[in-house]
Amino acid sequence: MAEAAGDLTITPDGAFSLAAAASFGFGPNTGRPKPDGHSMSLAFVADDLVHHAAARVTQDPDGTVHCRVFGDADPDAVASQVRRVLSLDHSGTAWAEVGARDPVIGRLQSEFPGLRPVLFHSPYEAAAWSVLSQRRHRTQATAVRRRLSAAHGHVFELPGGKLEAFPTPAELLGVDSFPSLEAQRIDRLHAVARAALDGQLDPAQLLAMPSEEAMVALQQLPGIGPMYAGLILLRSTGATDILTLAEPRLASYVGHFYGLKRSATPAEIAKLGDPWRPFRTWTCVLIRVAGDRDGLPWEPQAGGR
Repeated sequence: MAEAAGDLTITPDGAFSLAAAASFGFGPNTGRPKPDGHSMSLAFVADDLVHHAAARVTQDPDGTVHCRVFGDADPDAVASQVRRVLSLDHSGTAWAEVGARDPVIGRLQSEFPGLRPVLFHSPYEAAAWSVLSQRRHRTQATAVRRRLSAAHGHVFELPGGKLEAFPTPAELLGVDSFPSLEAQRIDRLHAVARAALDGQLDPAQLLAMPSEEAMVALQQLPGIGPMYAGLILLRSTGATDILTLAEPRLASYVGHFYGLKRSATPAEIAKLGDPWRPFRTWTCVLIRVAGDRDGLPWEPQAGGR
């Protein structure tokens, strides 16, 4: 069993549900929180890109969150990373105000109490997942990621069982071949690792850039198109207020929830999104979760990026 490196207590600002986070419905099944009763376990590459870290997260009935940190990374830095992954670094009270301004979003918030976006551990891991998952079913990509992590990353023995952490960039650059990874895919993973080491996938740096520039920069990575660039930018940096049309289901789901009887146009989404500020990203995630729950049909919107 791994020895704990530190403990953190977090008092969320506003509503937060660890159970809702554990049941978050999209993204890879590994490399994200793993539910186990009233707790979650995470194992990941630390933001310093050198160490591996793990965390065991629990929540008291009064909402207080406890995080036990494992690994050699700086515990305070790991705790900050966990806050970002669980979107605990932003105000849930301010998020609730979006629902007060927009009754449609208020209703969805009430249907998913305490739900906040659950993020990839880092832009580096989000970009690597993008390469692994291209033209593959999520289950297959998840299995490959787990095997790659066990062989070349780090396996933590946590209270809830074993959990694999993805290889660091340096470790990934040392992988010349691996079952189920063709040469081109390994080359693309190496490009992701080099970009991370060069600082191109630093979450703070990506957030500081205008979103259009960040999207263009991310698409310089081999194999990363608009959809995956949006995934990296929106689902790993801690962004709260970037509105992008790269999410293929958004137009159909917005049209449904706002009673348009058709997919919303980009202009309509932009106008509807005005009251969502400064949480347009969170709102789009909520709409996606609700649409998936309801099994809504969807089709990509022509002209979306």
